[in-house]
Amino acid sequence: MEVRKEKDSSRMNETLETNERNQAAVRVMDSKERTKRLTTIAMLSAVAYILMVLSHSIPAVEGFLRYDPADIVTVIGGLIFGPMTALLISVVVSFAEFLTISNTGIIGLLMNVLSTMSFACVAAFIYKRKKTMNNAIFALAAGVVAMTIIMLLWNYIITPLYMPSISRAQVMGMLIPIFLPFNLLKGTINATITLLLYKPLVTALRRSRLISAASVGGAQNAAVSGQKGIFKKSTMIPVAVVLITCLMLLLAWADVI
Repeated sequence: MEVRKEKDSSRMNETLETNERNQAAVRVMDSKERTKRLTTIAMLSAVAYILMVLSHSIPAVEGFLRYDPADIVTVIGGLIFGPMTALLISVVVSFAEFLTISNTGIIGLLMNVLSTMSFACVAAFIYKRKKTMNNAIFALAAGVVAMTIIMLLWNYIITPLYMPSISRAQVMGMLIPIFLPFNLLKGTINATITLLLYKPLVTALRRSRLISAASVGGAQNAAVSGQKGIFKKSTMIPVAVVLITCLMLLLAWADVI
């Protein structure tokens, strides 16, 4: 009996040691994956910033509507890692622009974040649920529509504050002939280029081992524990934007702002 107990105890100790080694290996792998992810996000943010700087050489429509190709990189980051990453890249790049070359101040910062976020976060949120080509097209189209609607509302709210010489009635007259086609065209161009670049870029990142296959594929049935929590957090982004937009519209209609 004592020999058997000693054997059982030895087996238990071996099992515990094996579990501890496995857990340590998993922690090391998780740490490496986080490092790779942060490195990739930093690279994407840097590329987006460079594209944003280059976009300032493009003539602006009506003096303040400027095409921004940085949204392409932001939405690609969102499609790879999810809507929270898209939000992070959007805020980082917009804030860097605000600190360096922007001439539109805090209002420009706000509008840049809203524009990029409404396009990239919506597309990333929809694509995260089902990673197929058809859903990617639908997600990007939804992002374009969301951005167009959000920017129409916020241009109505913000433009008279940014340009006091223009009344809100004049802005209303600019929404359909100017703001609508500009945002639709901008969004469609960025969505189309994203579709062309996404697969080659993801392939290059995989080959360089900066991302794993699990980051971009094989997650059609996204029922992994923790992913539901990610979706709940992601849902708060569009909900917050809609609520703030509605509040600002009420203030604008009441002539408070």
